[in-house]
Amino acid sequence: SFKFTKFDSNTMSLCLTLHVNLGLSLRKTKQALKDLYGIDISHQSIANYCKSAAMCIKPFVDNYDYGTNKVFTADETYIKIRGIKAYIWFIMDAASRSIIGYQVSDNRGVAPCILAMRMAFRSEADGYSAYPLAAQQFFHEFGDKFKFDITQVIGLTNDDEVSKEFRPYKQMIERLNRTYKVSYRPTNGFDSIDGANYDLALWVAYYNFLRPHKHNNYKVLNDVELLKGVGNMPGKWQLLIFLGQQTILNIQNQATA
Repeated sequence: SFKFTKFDSNTMSLCLTLHVNLGLSLRKTKQALKDLYGIDISHQSIANYCKSAAMCIKPFVDNYDYGTNKVFTADETYIKIRGIKAYIWFIMDAASRSIIGYQVSDNRGVAPCILAMRMAFRSEADGYSAYPLAAQQFFHEFGDKFKFDITQVIGLTNDDEVSKEFRPYKQMIERLNRTYKVSYRPTNGFDSIDGANYDLALWVAYYNFLRPHKHNNYKVLNDVELLKGVGNMPGKWQLLIFLGQQTILNIQNQATA
């Protein structure tokens, strides 16, 4: 719900800017709001705002037409949920560098890999066996209409010709993992898998639509017309929430029709 009692939408968008863009923890975000703007808000309220915003923005991020190409790169990296190892799966379009598939899971099984791949393939990776098994599952379900090749790049050294050729893709996805870990580290892990999912959805929205990228001449990866000309980041977050709400309405109307 976006029924604000004590604060308003601008305060919520400030929370998102400090917490997601700048990578501050919830408690540091609380302190920054107090020191910079005189806003006395609890870290739990900030967490609630982030959860509500993620639930609205995620449908827009997941259903956006990224105009994907033919080569994807994928990897999984670990996080901690209540001190126990969990995993985040990323699938990136190698040409545009947009994140087109992502998933949080408590295991490295085939199921979360398939979910991430379904997200990426709706509109190549390391040597872990989940990727070939997931590819088999797609082939079993769709046959020759949906078939793709997986190239395995294993280890840190180029011991064979395949590794030499495809090493840049491995390095690309590893850089993405490191970039995410920079924002993840201040959290000291998550309390629940839902919390990890909400945090990841907001970070992917920031990465794909708000973050300037060096390889793209310090421009965002995906230009959204509504966000052009917005003078500050809190305003962009509010418009992303609006776009998410419109996406939810469109999905509901299509289901009704």
